[in-house]
Amino acid sequence: MIQAFRILGWLEGASFLILLLIAMPVKYMAGNPAMVKAMGPIHGFLFIGYILMANFIASELNWSMKQRLLSFAAAVLPAGTFWFERKYLDKKETV
Repeated sequence: MIQAFRILGWLEGASFLILLLIAMPVKYMAGNPAMVKAMGPIHGFLFIGYILMANFIASELNWSMKQRLLSFAAAVLPAGTFWFERKYLDKKETV
C-alpha cells in the first residue's frame, strides 16, 4: 500500500506542477486554455485519490495527527507530495 501511495503522490505532485508551471502560463500568456481543461480534471482526480489514500494509510499505520495533517497539506502545496514522501515514507517498508 505504501508503494501505491508513493506512486499516487508522485503523480499528484507532477500533475499539480504541470498545471501550475505549464498549463496556466499557456492559458494566460498564449490564450490557449486547452491544456488547463485537460490537466484540471486529471489533477482533481489524482488529488482526491491522494487525500483518500492518505487517510486510509494514516489509519492503517497509526500516524499521528500531525503526520496526517501534513499529508493533507502536502497535496495543496506545489511539490508538497514529493517532500512528504521523502520525509515520511522514504524509509518505510511496503505494507
